[in-house]
Amino acid sequence: MHKAIILGQWKGELGKGLAERELACLLAVAAGQTDKEIARREGLSPRTIKGAIERCMYKIGAFKRASLVAEALRRGIIAPAACFLLALLVGLQHQQTTFTRRPETPRRVEMRVAARRDSAAWAV
Repeated sequence: MHKAIILGQWKGELGKGLAERELACLLAVAAGQTDKEIARREGLSPRTIKGAIERCMYKIGAFKRASLVAEALRRGIIAPAACFLLALLVGLQHQQTTFTRRPETPRRVEMRVAARRDSAAWAV
């Protein structure tokens, strides 16, 4: 049986290669928190948090925070909490996205020709 950590709207499973602190930092990164915000909440140094996130990146094989979260989602290490996922699905059912485009019209090339006065030519 795996232990789960829930942080805000994210849920993470221990026992999939990450330590408890690393998983907690990964969930906080998924929630959009900075190193300083995580450190303030955990009562640790921002450098300690940065090290835990770097260890997560090394273990998962990602080198940016966004790709770290995406790869953790893909591997099933973290997932949105059930209430967040349910709210998202309900919201998507009621939202209809329509794009209004102008009707397709044929393109016209307009040429303007300067009119010469024939009367001026005849006057000479």
